[in-house]
Order: sequence, then C-alpha cells, then structure tokens
Amino acid sequence: MGIGGRVRHAGEAARARTVETTAFRACGEPATFRDVRPAHLLPALALLLTLGACGGTDGRGAPAPTATLSTTPTASRTPTPTASRTPTPTAARTPTADSTPTPTPTPTSTPAHTSSPSERADPRWRFYTDDHHRYTSPWYAGAHRIMIGFGCTAAPYYAHDPSCPGREGFHHGIDVAMPCGTPLTSAVTGTVLEPSAPGSPGPAYGVDPFRIRVGDGPGARDVLVGHTRTVFVHPGERVRPGQRLALSSDSGAPDGCHLHFEVRPAGGGYESAVDPAALLRLHQT
Repeated sequence: MGIGGRVRHAGEAARARTVETTAFRACGEPATFRDVRPAHLLPALALLLTLGACGGTDGRGAPAPTATLSTTPTASRTPTPTASRTPTPTAARTPTADSTPTPTPTPTSTPAHTSSPSERADPRWRFYTDDHHRYTSPWYAGAHRIMIGFGCTAAPYYAHDPSCPGREGFHHGIDVAMPCGTPLTSAVTGTVLEPSAPGSPGPAYGVDPFRIRVGDGPGARDVLVGHTRTVFVHPGERVRPGQRLALSSDSGAPDGCHLHFEVRPAGGGYESAVDPAALLRLHQT
C-alpha cells in the first residue's frame, strides 16, 4: 500500500473510532463500528442521531440530559371582577298635574241634631222656678234643670203650708228634671234601709223609693231617692260613692220623669226634711 493509501486508511480508522465513541456515549451501548467504511458513514451518522433522540445514557450510565421545553408560564388570566350590577332605583313617578286622579268627594251628610238626655224635653215637665241653668251632680248622669226647689212653691201638688205665702205649699226636697232611665249613682257611703224602717216614704214617691243612712249617732241622716225604677241596691247593702243605684222614672210623678232628692234626720218623716243642696252637690254648667 502506498503512502496515500495508508493515510486514507488511517483517516478512516480515526473516523471509525470517533463513530464508535460517539455511539457508545450516546446510548451507553458497546457498539463497535470498526468495520464501518466510508460508504457507510452517512447511515452510521443517521443511526447516531436516532440513538441520541431515543434518550440513551451518557458514557457513565447516567441518563443523558434532555432538553426540557421550558415554557414561560403566562400570568394566570384572572378574570377582572365585573362590578355587581346594582339596579339603579327608579325614582318614584311623581304624577303630574294631568295624571293625578282627582279624588271623588265622598258625600257627607250633616247628621241631624240629636238631643242629649238633658235636652229631650218631657211634655209633662213644669218648672216652678226662675232658674234656667243646668246642673251636674255626682248623683246622676248629665246636666239638668231644677223643676222645683226646696221650700215654698207655687206647684199645685202640695197642700198649703202656713209658713208659705198665699196658697203655696212646701216642697221637702229638690226635683231635677231628667229623661226616664237616667242613671243614678251614690255620692256617699252608707247603708240602704229597709222600706219599713221609721220614716218610710209614702206612695207619692213612687213604687220603688229607697233611703240610704249616712253616718251614725245624732248627726246621722237619711237620703231619700224617689221616682225611681230598676233599683240595683238592696236593703242592708253598704253602698259607696260612684256605685250605681237605680234609674230615674215617672213612678208616682204626674209631672214627668225626674229625680226627687230629699234629706231627713235619721228615722224622721218628710216634715223634718232639711235643704238637701249640700248633699246633692249641684254644680252649675
């Protein structure tokens, strides 16, 4: 072999060793390519490339590092919070002058004037006094006029009394005109007497008169309530101020419904009666 041939042969041998080394390092396999000829060099190089792609080991048996496709993580796409859609309150629709319904006026009727109990006149009433005032009292409801006062009177219901002028008689109590059924209440603390107790009232006071004994001893007095109906208290009962006693009526009264209020010394008859104004406690309205 000539010098040139030997040089070619040495080059081929070097290339073969290089291929061998490269193959060994690429896949960690003791591959030998001593017999590789130049004609086979390109296929060998292709094989080496294939082995490199297969993820072989390096010459020390450790896995060959492979390139890692590192992708730069993109910032997570945080959705931009959309502002909650708060409904815009709609302004109240103020009706315009044209749209405001005109309220239909409710027909109102002026009630007819109704008389209170103190204003309903009993056609039988006769007033024998010049006093036209009305009076209230804790003994009855409402405000009413006095029909006949205590003492001498021109009322024709009483016999002539010598202590009175002319033919006048003497009235032993106070008569207050009021509608039938007016509530009567007590203004004192006392005890209801038996009808037969001394000083029992006669039929001129109606069918249900009653007396209330007030106090004890010499200063005790009897309060007589006449011309009543529907009496709510009973003999022996202890009554107190404000307690319901009876209803007014015209029982035994030819001059219409009214209250006859009389005060006597305890056990006394009508001749002993005294002015009852202090106990009746009239208040002018």
